[in-house]
Amino acid sequence: MKLIITEKPSVAMEFAKALKVNTTRKNGYLEGAEWIITWCVGHLVTMSYPEKYDENLKKWRLETLPFLPEEYKYEIIPAVEKQFHIVQGLLQREDVTEIYNAGDSGREGEYIQRLVFRMANPNPKAEMKRVWIDSQTEEEILRGIRGSEKYARI
Repeated sequence: MKLIITEKPSVAMEFAKALKVNTTRKNGYLEGAEWIITWCVGHLVTMSYPEKYDENLKKWRLETLPFLPEEYKYEIIPAVEKQFHIVQGLLQREDVTEIYNAGDSGREGEYIQRLVFRMANPNPKAEMKRVWIDSQTEEEILRGIRGSEKYARI
């Protein structure tokens, strides 16, 4: 199976249409014979607040600034936790051999996807690829899938 992760459901539908994938709508994703297409619906993961590092940092005080942790902590956003777990489950499926990051190609879109990959621990056997496209036209989606390159794991 090949897994595509888009930024939102409407984009997932455009990918299914462009790839001519006959999909069944599941809870939080689309699945066809060879392709699974899901979405992040915006941010699913965020940086932890300072009090997650030290309870004394819950209130801002000039003497505690700047706060620069040695290692940053992240957490799943409670309002979208269900979708995160759906995406995580798909990323960890043993039958997924290729994972396509088809999130928005801007800085924020890349950040959203990278945090999800970091927290979700994708199937290590699956090859990661990046789809760089400027629009969701059929031609651009197909060009992006054909031209996707290996993508570094975090």
